[in-house]
Amino acid sequence: MVFTAEDRVVIKYLRQKKHFGAMRLIKEFPMNNWTLSGLNKLLKKIDETGTIERQKGSGRPRSVRTVENIQNVNELVLSQEDKPRTHKSQREISRHLGISKTSVNDIIRYDLQLKCYKKCKATELTQVNRETRLHRAKVLLRRFPPSLVNFIFFTDEKVFTIAQPRNTQNDRIYARTSKKEIPANRLLYTRSTFSTSVMVSAGVSALGRTSLHFVEPGVKIDGNYYREVLLQDLLPEMSELSEYFIFQQDSAPAHRARDTIELLRLKTPDFIPPTQWPPNSPDLNPLDYKIWSVMQEKVYKTKVHDVDELKSRILSVWEELDQRIIDAAVGQWRMRLRACVRASGGHFEQYL
Repeated sequence: MVFTAEDRVVIKYLRQKKHFGAMRLIKEFPMNNWTLSGLNKLLKKIDETGTIERQKGSGRPRSVRTVENIQNVNELVLSQEDKPRTHKSQREISRHLGISKTSVNDIIRYDLQLKCYKKCKATELTQVNRETRLHRAKVLLRRFPPSLVNFIFFTDEKVFTIAQPRNTQNDRIYARTSKKEIPANRLLYTRSTFSTSVMVSAGVSALGRTSLHFVEPGVKIDGNYYREVLLQDLLPEMSELSEYFIFQQDSAPAHRARDTIELLRLKTPDFIPPTQWPPNSPDLNPLDYKIWSVMQEKVYKTKVHDVDELKSRILSVWEELDQRIIDAAVGQWRMRLRACVRASGGHFEQYL
């Protein structure tokens, strides 16, 4: 029987001051659904110890989580100062110290109180990149208060391959036979040297989303193709969703070309020029930091067999994508800009 803290205080008072027994307590508090056995156990504890608090048990003496092992694990699990990747894995520590992996994990979590964080891929930033990101993040924060962010259409291109992106970290095969007796197709993950791929282009905002546009196979997105094909598709769709919108693009060469900027001045109500968008900043574009990963997860739920199936699946996922996911991603934008400023233009995922 589980008693609330309030129940325990009431029971203790009535036992010590009025000498209530279990049956009397059940009669006085019929709505609490207390059981006779549970009350007897709690009353016995109150009589013997005079408290309702949990008593420290004798427990089993520590045989593995000793001071020596804790110190050894601490030295092995952390990288040496100024020497990254010199730490040992839990399995390596277990073998080295001759204790179980579970004990190593308990020492790390409970004795050393260390938290484990997974490394993520990120764009390498030079000092110039960081300084520019810092300056432009401040400019964007000043220029776009929360009331204007919902009018920004964030655009980007994404490459999807037939071969499914794969994380092999936990891809293991368990067998009772020796490795040489296991068929190769069970041990190896194969993929084509050059996997067939498709590139898509799209824009998203809190106002809605554009259609998904496929880039023609083998086409290099230069300034002409970007202006004559992609923008000719994207801009009218944005105009249909809202008479006023703000166009965003990254600083790819085709995007910052002089003719492209002139076209955007003529065809959009407003846009973020290349001189204001932070360089090397996929972490500031909702498509990059959220939408594409959500789509990728859904597209590759099952194996893709050919390019036509890949295109069909991408289109289906895009049409079914919940607008609330886009809204939430756009809603993070200013928070990410502030985190970028806090990180002095560097990587800021640790601040989110």
